[in-house]
Amino acid sequence: MPIQQLPDHLINQIAAGEVVERPASVIKELVENSLDAGAQSIQIDVIAGGQKLMRIRDDGKGIDKDEIELALSRHATSKISSLDDLEAVASLGFRGEALPSIASVARLTLCSRTPHGDSAWQVEADGGDLTAPKPAAHPQGTTVEIHDLFYNTPARRRFLRTERTEFSHVEKWVRRLALSRPEISFTLTHNQRTVMQAPAARTAEAQRQRIAKICGDSFADQCVYIERETDGIALSGWIGLPTFNRSQPDMQYWFVNGRSVADKTLAHAVRHAYRDVLFHGRYPAYVLNLTMDPAGVDANAHPAKHEVRFRDGRRLHGVVSQSVDIALQDTRPGGHNVTPIPMTRESVFNQGSMSLQSRPSQSGVRETLAAYQSMADAPPLTDMSAEAGDVPPLGFAVAQLAGVYILAENTDGLVIVDMHAAHERITYEKLKKGYDDRNLVCQPLLVPETISVAESEANLIEESGGVLAGLGLVVDRAGPTSVTVREVPSLLKNSDIESLLRDVLSDLSEAGQSNRIEDAGDDYLATMACHHSVRANRLLSLAEMNALLRQMEETERADQCNHGRPTWTTVTMSELDRLFLRGR
Repeated sequence: MPIQQLPDHLINQIAAGEVVERPASVIKELVENSLDAGAQSIQIDVIAGGQKLMRIRDDGKGIDKDEIELALSRHATSKISSLDDLEAVASLGFRGEALPSIASVARLTLCSRTPHGDSAWQVEADGGDLTAPKPAAHPQGTTVEIHDLFYNTPARRRFLRTERTEFSHVEKWVRRLALSRPEISFTLTHNQRTVMQAPAARTAEAQRQRIAKICGDSFADQCVYIERETDGIALSGWIGLPTFNRSQPDMQYWFVNGRSVADKTLAHAVRHAYRDVLFHGRYPAYVLNLTMDPAGVDANAHPAKHEVRFRDGRRLHGVVSQSVDIALQDTRPGGHNVTPIPMTRESVFNQGSMSLQSRPSQSGVRETLAAYQSMADAPPLTDMSAEAGDVPPLGFAVAQLAGVYILAENTDGLVIVDMHAAHERITYEKLKKGYDDRNLVCQPLLVPETISVAESEANLIEESGGVLAGLGLVVDRAGPTSVTVREVPSLLKNSDIESLLRDVLSDLSEAGQSNRIEDAGDDYLATMACHHSVRANRLLSLAEMNALLRQMEETERADQCNHGRPTWTTVTMSELDRLFLRGR
């Protein structure tokens, strides 16, 4: 065919292929428009999973009569007017494509009223053909109704799934949007049945209740709040305790300047912060908000705006990882007001037995017990008759059960401590601190190791020589598809050098930096800690047990062992009373 100009209607339908994947895409775009309009209350009504009807009603600023037709024109927007605006866009929408794209593949009705308007104005679009604006009855704000999605593009309609599946995608996006803006009221109905009612949450407790409504009571009960600002980057939100973990990364929500995004750099940063408090193969849960200069974020990286690009991803990675790591340091008895719960049966079945049960050498046991005995040579501990404020978080030991658990009493009730898991964390943190204090020590390989790699990997190694040297790896390019490793961190001299290098390259390619060296060193130290910790069936005196409890309260991340298992939990007096039917 000869080159020809495409008609506007076809251009909009092509754009709809990028913006409108399914009903959930429509809901996302329209609700984001409502948020940009300053709405404080948003009502979303869906019929038949969104295939028959989607209605979004808000109380925002509305659209003037003179602009209501223009709102349905391609590349018409009130949110940017220059390249400078685009490079520092702060609104959720800015392309001016959503409304005309949706109108080209559905029957659309738009009714809107501004705060100072005498009446509302309504316009209709059928497959992209617009009617003239006409007066209508409507309060301040905007209502958009979408009927018969993809009625004129049957090929697209055939790709839609069942009503239940499509609505599940709608619900997922509404929940994400409700998490991003807790101060705004959201209501979602399906087939005239209310599915979600989320009132505006302007206090910390109300926001926690919204978290519970969307992410579940278990997460809300097992999360801690984080708020930190560093170098113009503010991070806030909720992170789940390490003992609350998932088999999939399905409860990880990131919001960058209020926009819901999926970003590998951010996900990698959080995963690194949880590196030695989670089981391998398990995923943390979190709801995190990142606020920064919009000029440092490219929101124009994806047609549907699901992804963003950062101008300085490496610095951002460091800030996020450090902020979450600092918050996790306080996951110890008394560090926060959340008590870790034992793992669920589902967690046990998925993780298997991860504790290392191989026996240490007899000399190692003797050294450990000798060190442990010295811990007990402390001044006499306060008696339980002391004031409640003098009772430490883990209370005071009263007995040892089956040579495995320490039973203690605090102001809440009964404390149960896994003595091996607890001492393992204490030992591990001491080893880490000692290793960190010595800084990175490198050791030349007696026989340098040559490794075959892809040409792209060899190029990456050449470009990242400084980064690799900072990790303790001295690597030279030996040819187009080969490299030679000459030095490694001394702690890892006996590790699999080739696998380590390939893992580092994978991280550099994905996130721009790597923590594999640090992680591998931590794994080695964790194994040492496990083999030099007090074992099961070791009888301890009350003084020794109390010494362990006090060290737990002073040790970072002591709520869980190096493998992610909880080290302690509490059975409150009210729970014991219910167990024995007291008060009935």
